[in-house]
Amino acid sequence: MIDVRDLSENPEKYRASQRARGAEPSVVDSVIAADAARKSAITSFEALRAEQNAFGKKVAQAKGEEKQALLAEVKELAAAVKAASAAADAASAEQDALVRSMANLVSEGVPEGGEDDYVVVKTVGTPREFPDFKPRDHLEIGELIGAIDMERGAKVSGSRFYFLRGVGARLEMALLQLAMDQAIEAGFTPMITPTLVLPETMAGTGFDVEHDAEIYRLAEDNLYLVGTSEVALAGYHGNEIINVDEPVRYAGWSSCYRREAGSHGKDTRGIIRVHQFNKVEMFVYTTVEKAAEEHQRLLAWEEEMLAKVELPYRVIDTAAGDLGGSAARKFDCEAWVPTQDAYRELTSTSNCTTYQARRLNIRERLVADDGGKGGTRAVATLNGTLATTRWIVAILEHHQNADGSVNVPVALRKYMGGLEVFPVL
Repeated sequence: MIDVRDLSENPEKYRASQRARGAEPSVVDSVIAADAARKSAITSFEALRAEQNAFGKKVAQAKGEEKQALLAEVKELAAAVKAASAAADAASAEQDALVRSMANLVSEGVPEGGEDDYVVVKTVGTPREFPDFKPRDHLEIGELIGAIDMERGAKVSGSRFYFLRGVGARLEMALLQLAMDQAIEAGFTPMITPTLVLPETMAGTGFDVEHDAEIYRLAEDNLYLVGTSEVALAGYHGNEIINVDEPVRYAGWSSCYRREAGSHGKDTRGIIRVHQFNKVEMFVYTTVEKAAEEHQRLLAWEEEMLAKVELPYRVIDTAAGDLGGSAARKFDCEAWVPTQDAYRELTSTSNCTTYQARRLNIRERLVADDGGKGGTRAVATLNGTLATTRWIVAILEHHQNADGSVNVPVALRKYMGGLEVFPVL
């Protein structure tokens, strides 16, 4: 949720952010008007309530006919107070709905435009060439080595489901364990998170629970399946005051679920775009001042993981129109997928500034000028993917051999009992 006071004081900054996202800038003026109406309604209510309190003292001192007349006025005043209270509540609700509909303020320097308007920050490594044989795609390789079974996944659960079996299952577990070990070494607290959350947790993270077609909902229980452990980790400190003198870092391991409602006909082959996958997600609470620096750390940790599994990749600065609603800035790491002759996203890291914390009421305690307790303010939150099922696509294709076998990246071998090659069955 955006800072209404800052918006009122710097409206053009927010209009520019809306334009950069391809969103309607007039919502800024609607928020300002709604905030003014809210303040006016609250002032009217408080004035009437003060009058009501004062009138109560008059009634207590009056007697006889005078008291009866005053009681009649009290009744009318009580009705006016009730109506003013309802009007104040309605004005507050209208303002809150408008504020919650706005995406986060885009950070300075974020490219304008849509999905194709990203800026390449850097490219690391060289895409592998195959002069001696035609490379197989990850599904063909996965079937040859007994790692992926899409046919039985569809039989059991429908399209875009799959089984990882044998070395495929071991590869995913090794990959996620490597990511978790790296996170722990970097000072993250490991977390196994819930994958079902309350609607207020989902909405508090920035997801539109009413209109987001990507989210699975269990209507009978009014619970939502998460698409990332970011949701549970963001809600972990909801309605709390926490100490962020040093960044508070969590690494969540969870299954994730996405309906992929808008991807009809896209990436239907293999495990690139599926309904269920596993992931290790970094999540950080920190101060506003340290957020940008922490964002660079998250990106560096993602790059460290990509280097460990020996993949060529590039880093892109995502354009404003392609940012999620809660992100002020997002960097993606895209690995080269040989059979697609393209870079595909494997990780992303977002700086959500105070947007999620305001919605979830997560604050830090400030120090007063005299060194005592001061007020509170919203913290900043950030997230970043450290490993996920999709990485298997790039690993199998990049490390494949002519016979369909796959060389195991050195960093993963200790998690696989020293196995160096996934053989063809």
